[in-house]
Amino acid sequence: MGCAIIGCGKALPALDVTNDDMAKLVETSDEWISKRTGIKSRKVAITETTTDLAEAASRQALGWTDGGYSERRINPEEIDLVILSTVTADVLVPSNAAIIRRRLGLINAACFDLNAACSGFVYALTVAEAMVAASATTKTRSDMVRALVISVDRPSRITNWADRNTCVLLGDGAGAVVIEHDPSRPGILSTYIANEDDVHNSLTCPMPLDVVPPFDEEGVNLEAAHQTEKSHASIDEELGITESLEAGAPRNVLRMNGQQVFKFSGRAMKQAVSQVCECAGVSLEEVKLIVPHQANERIIDFGARRMDIEKEMFQVSISHRGNSSGASVPMALSDAYEQGILKKGDKVVLVAFGGGFTLGAVLYEV
Repeated sequence: MGCAIIGCGKALPALDVTNDDMAKLVETSDEWISKRTGIKSRKVAITETTTDLAEAASRQALGWTDGGYSERRINPEEIDLVILSTVTADVLVPSNAAIIRRRLGLINAACFDLNAACSGFVYALTVAEAMVAASATTKTRSDMVRALVISVDRPSRITNWADRNTCVLLGDGAGAVVIEHDPSRPGILSTYIANEDDVHNSLTCPMPLDVVPPFDEEGVNLEAAHQTEKSHASIDEELGITESLEAGAPRNVLRMNGQQVFKFSGRAMKQAVSQVCECAGVSLEEVKLIVPHQANERIIDFGARRMDIEKEMFQVSISHRGNSSGASVPMALSDAYEQGILKKGDKVVLVAFGGGFTLGAVLYEV
């Protein structure tokens, strides 16, 4: 209680890739994609980096640029914490959050990155709210009043563009929010995060570790540096991708079992929404809007039916973006603010689900 969302923004790459464009890459059509996913086009970053998109979304959320939603302009020194969720980091060291800190001049902010796949924003917001709320009640050397929470992904960099099952779904983007501890406001009422084991390896992407050290099992071996990375083998076997690699498939790309992911997603959405409402003592009838991960419009339809609520209760923003992983929830939330859907006193559920399997939700009052 008391951690209010006071700003929200989004950023999208310039290039728009239509379904007709996708038909030039794989055997598909606009009708096939639209009917099965609700997607008409998606954004693909050509010159924009992960950090570029994160910066642009943050500037909107902070009230520094037009677009998005901001209750007031937040000065750089007012941000005490930056958490950035991504599966497509530009760099490993420093953190992408640290680069954002430097670019925006957030001189008082502690920073770190987080990876929870498509649930990344909900996880990051949950962590930020916990840290800010704890700082208000616990004596620490670094009081945290405001946090910038960013989710940014460029799935285009881990997509197999010859795989029709995945490439038509994905698009790049970034979303960000600013939260502020304010005891006079209800703010975030409850949060819920959980994990299930993805026993079927339904959604995977191995990380590229391309530098082979000049050693073997016996010690120094200069020739080893020119050989294949041996430690990949055990991970590839655990992820169940060895056979496809031996057949010539690329390694560091997203692989998805659509049927298994669909089953999990519809169930996970209902579970997360129910749990976060129950925790706050709020009935679903009291909720004005549900902002779900924009994975596939059919998943949103399925979730609505399972919860026995109208689809109009959901913010749907997938048609010209595709699935932008963790960024989809804050971008859709920014849309809701820009479209004037939300007003003071409205209760909103942010819900996500994705690789891991991860699931979670945040319930807050505007």
